[in-house]
Amino acid sequence: MSQTFLARLQFGFTVGFHYIFPPLTIGLAWLIVYFLWRFSRGGEEIHRTAARFWTRIFAVSFVIGVATGIPMEFQFGTNWAQYARFVGDIFGAPLAIEGVFAFFLESVFLGVLLFGERRVSPRVHGFAALMVAFGATLSGFWIIVANSWQQTPTGFVLRNGRAELTSFLQAVFNPSTMPRYLHTIDGALITGAFFMMGLSARYLLRSEHVEFARMSLRASLVAGFAASVLQLPLGHVHAVQVAETQPVKLAAFEGLFQTQRGAPFLVFGIPNSRTERVDLAVPIPGMLSLLVNFNPASEVKGLKDFPRDEWPPLRSSALTFHFMVMLGMYFIALTCLGVLLLLRKRLFETRWFLKLALWSIPLPFIANELGWIAAEIGRQPWAVYGVLRTADAVSISVPASSILASLIGFFLVYCLLFVLWIYLIGQKLRQGPEPSPHGQEVHP
Repeated sequence: MSQTFLARLQFGFTVGFHYIFPPLTIGLAWLIVYFLWRFSRGGEEIHRTAARFWTRIFAVSFVIGVATGIPMEFQFGTNWAQYARFVGDIFGAPLAIEGVFAFFLESVFLGVLLFGERRVSPRVHGFAALMVAFGATLSGFWIIVANSWQQTPTGFVLRNGRAELTSFLQAVFNPSTMPRYLHTIDGALITGAFFMMGLSARYLLRSEHVEFARMSLRASLVAGFAASVLQLPLGHVHAVQVAETQPVKLAAFEGLFQTQRGAPFLVFGIPNSRTERVDLAVPIPGMLSLLVNFNPASEVKGLKDFPRDEWPPLRSSALTFHFMVMLGMYFIALTCLGVLLLLRKRLFETRWFLKLALWSIPLPFIANELGWIAAEIGRQPWAVYGVLRTADAVSISVPASSILASLIGFFLVYCLLFVLWIYLIGQKLRQGPEPSPHGQEVHP
């Protein structure tokens, strides 16, 4: 195995594992804000109890997320030294801002949220929750800025073999920053909502903490429905941006080899680079042209308009993208069914829906991973799109054997961390919601 392949595999594994936690904590944080807002506006004690319980779940996930996020940045100096040298003037700034401002904002107010309930007023406690949610969301913005600059680099010049910053604002608000950020944050809201919805359904299936579970399920279902539906226009805006700035990536997603008018949207299919055809294709004629250009007869560029050595891996790009889209459609369908059951006052007694909600907990995590993989594989063979190739970004002095050894070490440690996370979440679930401050249980 080559040095470049192993470096990519290690970074992909560590980032992919870490990416389990930020979407979850962002989504949970805003739901906690909602519960404390309801309590401060004259809601019942159960709203504060719910905020307390989900804050404990948040805290466990936050700690594991921090632990798994630290090694990623060190890899820029070990496995990707050429990349760090080339873009350090630009790439380091958003990561530093994320750490200094967003992460510390989130961390400081998390302490108030966890330990200040009986030490500060409900209004201050609610404000702490808001700052945790805002800090988590702001942290995501700066990470997306750094990654989006790799996708659509702007605000720089090439000088002395390096990318040097000329406009901080242009680099931050490059063409893909806002479409990718909104798409990602909405995915985080879906993740947090489905996680809460599934665990609440688990309590209802076991007839445990019924009042608490009903209230949590109702809130997370409505939030999940709104976020899932919102993902349709947000995903569309992002797809239009990709068509404009990374047309070869779009062509890879859709297995579009020939430039054509009335280009079809691929419901499913496996692009074959050898035969230059799509196996098992299920197309919708003209739909891709309509989606990206608002004109079913418009022209969309195909892969053959680009040098073959600039094509991304076709099968993995297309399959990850389309499975992500399929999961997005499932999220809309499931939450729509749930809202209908809620309106008909049958939600909490419909066991098949509760089981689906429980079994669906992993699916938003999978959708997040698929979207990230599609975006990063679709950028290949570039580390910085159109500027620096991935093969030229890897460290020269680090041998493949060292990367492999550290990859095995990361794998073992992260497996232990994942088991620990599952164990701690299970422990919190067994404990259930805490008794109210008046000493009475919050379930019937």
